[in-house]
Amino acid sequence: MMTALPILLHSSEAFAIAVVGGVLSGVLARTHRQLCALISLGAGTLLGVTVFAIAPECLEAPASLLWWQFALGAASGYAVFALISKYVYHVCPACAASHFDEATTHHFSEIAVAMMIALAVHCTVDGLALAAAAGHLKQAVPGTDIGKDISITVAICVHKAPEGLALGALLLGAGFGRRRMIWWVAAVESTTLLGGLLGSYVFPGLSPVWLALALANAGGGFIFLATHAVLGEILKHEKKIVLVNFAIGFCAIGALILLFHLRD
Repeated sequence: MMTALPILLHSSEAFAIAVVGGVLSGVLARTHRQLCALISLGAGTLLGVTVFAIAPECLEAPASLLWWQFALGAASGYAVFALISKYVYHVCPACAASHFDEATTHHFSEIAVAMMIALAVHCTVDGLALAAAAGHLKQAVPGTDIGKDISITVAICVHKAPEGLALGALLLGAGFGRRRMIWWVAAVESTTLLGGLLGSYVFPGLSPVWLALALANAGGGFIFLATHAVLGEILKHEKKIVLVNFAIGFCAIGALILLFHLRD
């Protein structure tokens, strides 16, 4: 349980950023162009952390997963989000922002329960990913680069900003008052804290291999979110905005990990 405090701190940071995003959606003028840029930036960080942090963490000591084990773990995470998005509701309002038109908000009462369930699963996985990263770092050999753990926290936090904005905008469009909207955003995003707390109790008892598989599963979910966000925005809006901001997010995570690696 020594990792519980930092895990909860990281989860709280992600939760707070999402709520701030919801608050800003209620007090600032929002354009889809601005939201599109934030969505693409967040998508880039999620893919970057999967490529530069999660994959190396899983394939190196102490877990040393084989490539097919990592691929299987990532595929399971991707499949979970894909199935929820197909049969329940999309797991991320930011990634599906292009689909939130007037028809969606008009029928919000019909989709509210399904959307909240899907978002709760998404946020819980965010918290579990933070816990898995912290647990894997604790089991690693002394001197392990902490940049990978930090980068996972940064990527999740960056993604939370457009997530809160998109959710807040959807609720406002559905006729919710600002105060009620903020409470709903906070309620849904609080499952990030639940995931972090759950992981802090469960993951310390797992072997490095199972912990790495849990991290790979989270990485697969991040790949789903990143690809869906980028493809959805590219097909409906300016490609330049999407690609530039996506590249910034992706490269920023790589640069962050390289910076910490050079400092060690």
